[in-house]
Amino acid sequence: MLILAFRRFLSMALIMVIVSFTLFAIFESDKLAVAGKVLGPYSSTEQRELWLENNGYNEPFLERYVTWVGNALTGDFGYSIQYKSPVSDVLWPRLGNTAILAGLYMAFMIPLSLTLGVIAGMKEGSLQDRVVSVGSVLTTSVPEFASATFFSAIFVFWLGWLPGTSAMTSGFSWAEIFLPVFVLVVYGFGYTARMTRASMAEVMTSHYIRTAVLKGIPYRRVIMKHALRNALIAPFTVIILQLNWLLSGVIVVEVFFAYKGFGKLLLDAALFGDIYVIEACTLVAVFVAVFSQFISDIGYTLLNPRIRFT
Repeated sequence: MLILAFRRFLSMALIMVIVSFTLFAIFESDKLAVAGKVLGPYSSTEQRELWLENNGYNEPFLERYVTWVGNALTGDFGYSIQYKSPVSDVLWPRLGNTAILAGLYMAFMIPLSLTLGVIAGMKEGSLQDRVVSVGSVLTTSVPEFASATFFSAIFVFWLGWLPGTSAMTSGFSWAEIFLPVFVLVVYGFGYTARMTRASMAEVMTSHYIRTAVLKGIPYRRVIMKHALRNALIAPFTVIILQLNWLLSGVIVVEVFFAYKGFGKLLLDAALFGDIYVIEACTLVAVFVAVFSQFISDIGYTLLNPRIRFT
């Protein structure tokens, strides 16, 4: 286990180095373009060259990259052009807001999808299997913007039970966070439920399950002790990979409900051309992606010790 963790950690570090170097080369190889983003399109060439001199951009490229990486490791991502403040002052609160949204989503989605998937997979081809399968396909087929519009029309405009935005201007509010979480759960639970159902159905046809049933072991014990653990391997991957989607793939939901999260920050930075915010958001997104893969590999070995990675 320790050898696996060490190898995966080295791979994660290597990927981060490659991505960070590529990112720095793309955004900061053209020094005058960087100065133009910071000073504005109407700045003169002399002003841009003076800014480059004062901010160390006349140093060799590799030296600037090493300095940039060192600053990023200490949390210094530069100065936001759009928000007129350090990037870290904007990034961490937005990342925390998305973490709240993702945590609530996971808290509802995981037990719902696993329970429905297990119930459907226990009796393949039954009525409960067909209901769960059809419902999962329908909810996953509807994009977030469509379901957000539909549920807003019901709960906001028709019933008047919930607010239409989730800006959280007066602090955290369950009423404001409900619709974004609900839309994400409706869209995201179906795929995990179907993966769980397929895995459970395969496990239920295996020889050791049939042997356990023929031995007279209670059916509930067969499910909980023998079938469930092996059936969770496939959906575990899907759940971990959803961390990447929740970090930057929830842009539609955050923009629709005016929720000040990481995804909306990344979109606003891209539209505004806030280069330092884009760099910081990309680094964070890549780190979450490689770290979630690290967790996935370690989790595999815990769920099934027979699995080995080289």
